[in-house]
Order: sequence, then structure tokens, then C-alpha cells
Amino acid sequence: MNPLKRLLQSSAEQQHPQIHMTWASHTLSKSITRAGVFLRKQIWLWPIAAVVILSVLGFFVRQSIESTIKDNVKSGLTAIVQMETEMLRKWFEVQESTTEALANDAHVRDLIYAMIGTDQSKEEGVSLSEAELQREIDKELGPALEAHGFIGYLLVNKSKQVVSSSYRSLDGQQDIPEYDGFLTRALGGETNVSNPFPSVVMLKSSDGKIRSGVPTMYACAPVRDESFQVIGALAVQIQPEREFTDILQLGRVGASGETYAFDSTGMMVSNSRFDDDLILLGLLADQPGSRSMLQLPVRDPGDDMTAGFRPGVRRAELPLTKMAASAINEGEGVDVEGYRDYRGVMVIGAWIWMADHNLGVTTEVDVAQAFRPLVILQRAFLTVFTLLVVSAIAIFVFTIIVARLQFQAREAAIEAQQLGQYTLDQKLGEGAMGVVFKGHHSMLRRPTAIKLLSADKVNDASIARFEHEVQITCQLTHSNTIAIYDYGRTPEGVFYYAMEYLDGIDLQQLVDKYGAQSEARVIHILTQMCGSLFEAHSNGLVHRDIKPANVMLNRRGCEPDVIKVLDFGLVKAVDQTGKGSNENTMAGTPLYMSPESIQAPMTVDASTDIYAVGAVGYFLLTGRPVFEAKGMSELCQKHLEEVPVPPSARKGVKVSGQLEDVIMSCLEKSRAKRPQTARDVALLISKCQAAGTWTVEDGDRWWGRHGRASTTPRDSASQSEAPVMEQTMEQAMEQTMEQTNPNASKPPQQ
Repeated sequence: MNPLKRLLQSSAEQQHPQIHMTWASHTLSKSITRAGVFLRKQIWLWPIAAVVILSVLGFFVRQSIESTIKDNVKSGLTAIVQMETEMLRKWFEVQESTTEALANDAHVRDLIYAMIGTDQSKEEGVSLSEAELQREIDKELGPALEAHGFIGYLLVNKSKQVVSSSYRSLDGQQDIPEYDGFLTRALGGETNVSNPFPSVVMLKSSDGKIRSGVPTMYACAPVRDESFQVIGALAVQIQPEREFTDILQLGRVGASGETYAFDSTGMMVSNSRFDDDLILLGLLADQPGSRSMLQLPVRDPGDDMTAGFRPGVRRAELPLTKMAASAINEGEGVDVEGYRDYRGVMVIGAWIWMADHNLGVTTEVDVAQAFRPLVILQRAFLTVFTLLVVSAIAIFVFTIIVARLQFQAREAAIEAQQLGQYTLDQKLGEGAMGVVFKGHHSMLRRPTAIKLLSADKVNDASIARFEHEVQITCQLTHSNTIAIYDYGRTPEGVFYYAMEYLDGIDLQQLVDKYGAQSEARVIHILTQMCGSLFEAHSNGLVHRDIKPANVMLNRRGCEPDVIKVLDFGLVKAVDQTGKGSNENTMAGTPLYMSPESIQAPMTVDASTDIYAVGAVGYFLLTGRPVFEAKGMSELCQKHLEEVPVPPSARKGVKVSGQLEDVIMSCLEKSRAKRPQTARDVALLISKCQAAGTWTVEDGDRWWGRHGRASTTPRDSASQSEAPVMEQTMEQAMEQTMEQTNPNASKPPQQ
């Protein structure tokens, strides 16, 4: 709060005895008197020194923050454009596969043989008139076209003559220039999808009018005879403003970010998010339904047209933007220093050239939006320095007042930290939805971890999710699952709940600090994890975020190495919907996510947690995650397709074949090949030769050696609760890359 405002309100606040604001008894005159003492001691020189020191520090801090922001923005832009490119590639593959399947359909192929007039049609005995063949082809292809969202088709022979089409005006035409590119590739034996181009026939435009020149696309596949020779081509017509444009629109960031595609001439082949503004700027025709697709070349006007600038030459004579020229000539790139886009606005961006489709994809964000935090920081520094220079004495006095106000305000805040029967002692951590304090019950004096819903997150959805986490965890009573003591809401509306206080170390910290663990200890840990998860699964609950950081190693009740499974904030009730986190959203941590949680998040079940148990066991044994990758997309692809390297194949790792078999079976891509329950995993582990060899004495010796130097106070809420796809791209990439480059493996701990 503003200290001057607090000073003006001091008399009013004195009327509330429950908060002992002792600073109110000190008058402004006493503060000035004390300031005079400081002045006589020449402490007034400190503000001048502060100007110099803060100026130097400010310069280096600004450089550091600017570099950090640029690196984060660069990573985010690159991740977005890579994701968009991969989505487009998958979409192209689906269209090509669908078209090829239509061209290879036996009945359709017989009709095509007859229409083209091959010898094969004579052998098949097809003897229909051309009009009858046309109707048969329409009848055969019609349902398939409608099912896949195609709006028409073309059938051509080897001479590129249209022998059948959804548009009768095309029948008999040959060597249509607009169709030459994709037809040539298809007649050469290559299934392909064209880039958007102006339609030759009359189509319904976005404004509902029937006219030619409407953006269209074709997926084209070769038609082969029995000897596998190409005799013609089948092309199906795609409306680009449906899926093609929709995919690119997913890459919009903030108020100015956009993702769009362009061809080798620099022509935009998708829609801009600024179409209405482009009409006002004169870059698009002022008519109903005017769109940038196939109408706007990606060229640099030379200055900001949104600020009133107009180029002195025709747009065709302008150079391509830096991004478009680099993509077409060099391929992939990223620029966070700033360049002009097709409006002349300074932007930053990342781009990829898809050479196999002759198409470029870019994601751009206005510099003003991307670096707004930096601008705010610069202004803040300038304001502070100006105030310091204007009056060293005034700033010094103000500093004294502020220091006293802040000190007394902190005292008052500490005095007021009372939630029902619980007293807050110290802050432990902060998650995506709440803050965690160490506290104690006022009467029982039992140490307790207390989680409060953050004030800036208070809304119906966040409260529902918070209550869901409490209710879910309360259903679980296993000794290896964190226990909930109480929950409630203060008169001020602060929602909280109290749980057991843990002062151990999580498994991520265990491996990071002490290296890979012995086989006996890993078996001891995994067995307890399976017990906790089996109870949850038996109640129809799936954790969905099992990872080393969500499993705590503790000493409880004089027992060493007691496991507590934390963070049920992402838990999914298999028989319920509409509670907690979005069940149709990919949730979890990328390093430990099962293939099905990546491909179909809504189908996750107990097998998903079993996969994660295997990944955690692998990490404990080897000190490294199952897969290591340079990016999110690559990591997910490895979970989907790549077979893990057995732990015994890792350098310096010794593990029995029995335990390795259990770990690898948990990491099977197919759910049917994994152990079916967590108890099955525990039973398999119990048959290992090293099972039960980690004794209480071993645990006591380990904790005796490391003691409290190993412990880190934690509870389930101190971890980030937000699902990965709900985090920003930068956060998801940072978290993944930080853990895929661990320290050198350390010797197993006994």
C-alpha cells in the first residue's frame, strides 16, 4: 500500500484494537527529529551515493532483465511456430492419406478406369455411358467428400484433361494453369496438397456471394492401374478457411500476436488477424468479405502505416519483409531485435520454411506488447533516479518514513495471521493457486501446513477447484498419502485447509543432491508409492502427475524412509466430470507423461500412473529421466514412439534383471502390456532379490548421516499445480529442459 496513504489513514486505523499498529504512536515530528540526527551525522550523503550505485546497478540489471526477457520470448515464439508447423504437417498428412484412400477404393477405381477409358475397364466389363459414369462417380464419392469436409473433386487423365468433376464447366478442359502444380506432382506418383490459390470455378465466398477467385485448395493422389502405372489423378477440393486457417489462428499470442502462412512469392495464404485494420489502411479492398488471404503480399512498407505513413511506390515494388525474405531464402529463423511487418509495425517473430509444401509459417508479436515489461521497468528506473536527483534530503526523509511504515506494517501483518484455530508461523512456498504457510493449531500445538487460496485467484472456478482438491485428498486414508486435517473459510473470505506438515526431502531433490539410489532403497520407495496409488485407483481416482517432486521422503513416527504422495490437485475422478481441472486438457509433467496422456488426455486411467511409477523408478535408479530431448515436441514424440534404453545399459548403473523387467513393463507404450494395477507392480517388485533388504537400520544410518541438512519443508501445495498445457509455453519449455540436462550421475547411496 502507498505509505503516504497509510499515514493519512492512521487515525482511522487506530480504532481497530485487534491489530496493534504501534507505529501510530510515533508522530511525524519525532520522525523529522530523528532525520535531523541522521543529517548531522552526514547520512544525507547516502542518497547521493545511492544515486550512483543504483544507476550502475540499474544499468546492469536492465541489461540482464532485457537479455532474460528476450531469451524467454525467443523460446516461446520458437515453440509456438514449431507447434503450428507440426500441426500443419499432420493436417497435410491426413488430407493426403484420405485422398489416397479414395483413389485406391476398388469400386471408385473401376469407375475411374471406365471414365478414363483404359484397357483395365474393358477387362472389368464396365459399359456405361459417360453421363451414367459421371453420375456413378458422383454417387460413389459424394458421401466420402461430405464426411471429410471436401467440397468437390477433379478427375484427370495423364494428359491433364478433366474427365470428370463436381463442376461441369471444367469437364473436358485441359492444362488449366492453376491446377498444373499439384496435378504434375500427382501424375508423377506423389500424393500432395496444394497451397491456397484463387478458384477457377464459381464458389461461395465468405460474404455469401457466388464468384470465382475464392481461396481454395486441392489434395491430389495418383490413380494407378493393376500394373501400378499412373493413369490419372484424383483431386479433392478443400475449403482453406476451415481447418487450414483455424490451425494457424491457434498461434495468436496476446492482443497483437498472430501466426500466418505465406508462399514463395511472399503472398499471404492465410488470414491476418488485422483484416479490419488493413481495410482502413488501404491494404485491402473496402468491400464486404474482404480478406487478406491471397490478397496481401508480405512486403515492408518502410515505416509504420498505423501511425499515418504511406509508401511512395506501389506495393508490388516494395521489398519483402525481413522475415519473409529470410524464410524463403534461408529457411528457419527467429528475430527478437525487431523488424517491420507488412503494416510497417515493429514486431519480433520466429519462422519456419516448409520446403516440402513450398510454404512458410511465422509467428509475430508487436514489439510494444512483447517488451512492455521492459518499458515499464525502464520508466520505473527513470522515475526513481529523477526523484533521487531532485532532492537527496527529501528522498532520505521519505526513505526513513517508508522504512518505518513498512516495518510496522509487517509487524501488524504478522499479528493478524490467524485463521480460525490455526496460527501462521512462516511461509513455505507458493503454487499456481495458493500460498502455503507453516503453522500450528492454537490448542493442540501440532505443526501444520496451511494452504490459502491466493487473493488474486478468488473466483468461482478457483474455489471449486480448491475445494475439489481438498475433498479428493480427504477420501484417501493410506499412510503414504498426505493427510488433510481441516479446512474452512475466514470471515474475510479466505479459503484454507490444514494438512500434515512434512519436513523431508522430495525424490527430485534426493537424486539431484545424492545421486542415483540403490536398488534396495528404490524397491522400498516404489512399494510405498504403489500402496498409496492403489488406494486412489480403488476409489476411482487417477493422480495424473506422479513425478519425483510430488513424492516426499520423510522420517515419520521414528520410521525412516516413509513416503508421502503429494499434490492431488490434478487428480481425475474416473466416474465424474466437470470437477477440478479440465479433464480434456493434457495434464502432468512432460518427463513422466504416458503416451495416452499426450494423445488422448480424456482417456487416462490407472495405467497412466503406473507408467509414471516406472519413469520415477527409472529416474531413481539411473539419476536421469527416461527420455531426454531438446524441446517439448521431441520429448512427447519419444514418449509416443521410442523404446526406452534399459537402466542396465546406462553407464555406471547396476540393477537386477527382475527389477529392470518391472520398470520396463511399466514403461510399455500399450496399456495392455503394463501391470494392470499398482498392487500388481508392488507384487512384482516384492519378488526381486533385493526386496526387503533396505532395512530400518539402513534408513536410520542414512538419515543419521545426512540429518536435517537433507530436509526441505514441503507440502503438496508448494508444487506448481497448473497442468502443462495451462502454463505458458516458456514455463513448460524451461521446466522440461532444466530436468533433461541433470548433473552428472552420482554413485548410489546406501
